[in-house]
Amino acid sequence: MSVATLPEGDWIRGISIRQPYAACILAGDKTIENRSRPWSWRGWLLHASQQIDRPALRLPLIARTIRSRELPTGAVIGVARLTGCHQDADGSPPCTEWAQPGAWHLEVSDVQALALPIPARGQLGPWRPTEDLVAQVLQQLPHLRP
Repeated sequence: MSVATLPEGDWIRGISIRQPYAACILAGDKTIENRSRPWSWRGWLLHASQQIDRPALRLPLIARTIRSRELPTGAVIGVARLTGCHQDADGSPPCTEWAQPGAWHLEVSDVQALALPIPARGQLGPWRPTEDLVAQVLQQLPHLRP
């Protein structure tokens, strides 16, 4: 399938998420990603992780979630739909156990892991994947659409 057959528009972005957080999202347990700024963009995100946050591996919530999972880095390992972005009100309880106080919470759903990681280099903030990278993702997820 060619990317040219897809509708035009701004429907997919890359986001670099360190491991083990990317694996927690792909497991379906972590439904938010903490960021320092709000995002207005909505649509599919490619999860490309470049680094491992080693101290996080010892946190019980994370250790439980990633048990027996591989932690590939420097690769697109799945996709998720960004459906919203919010910040918890001051003094209110966190929206999930994954929420960091004061952070903006990117809300993700429809998570789909790739069977085979696709090597890719990400960058800070949302980034545009190349047509070739999107085509490689579509080989594994041919039903993925805007």
